[in-house]
Amino acid sequence: MVVKSKKKQWFNNIDRSETGWKKDMPTDQRRKVALKAHKGDLLATARSLMALANVTRDDRTAKLAKSDALYFYREYDRKK
Repeated sequence: MVVKSKKKQWFNNIDRSETGWKKDMPTDQRRKVALKAHKGDLLATARSLMALANVTRDDRTAKLAKSDALYFYREYDRKK
């Protein structure tokens, strides 16, 4: 029997758009599809990828998603 918690999970508050991001894609293509899925919003893209990095159990996915998220955070800071 599964007991559901009434507490809200933090991940439910993140925009989980279908991005088309795949760990097997080249870096530039991964970043391009992720940014396009968030309509060019650098910060939303970074947050979405960091959320993916934090919840995945696959080490390679976590590493690549975090790397891409940090890239988008740097780009966001640079454009401020």
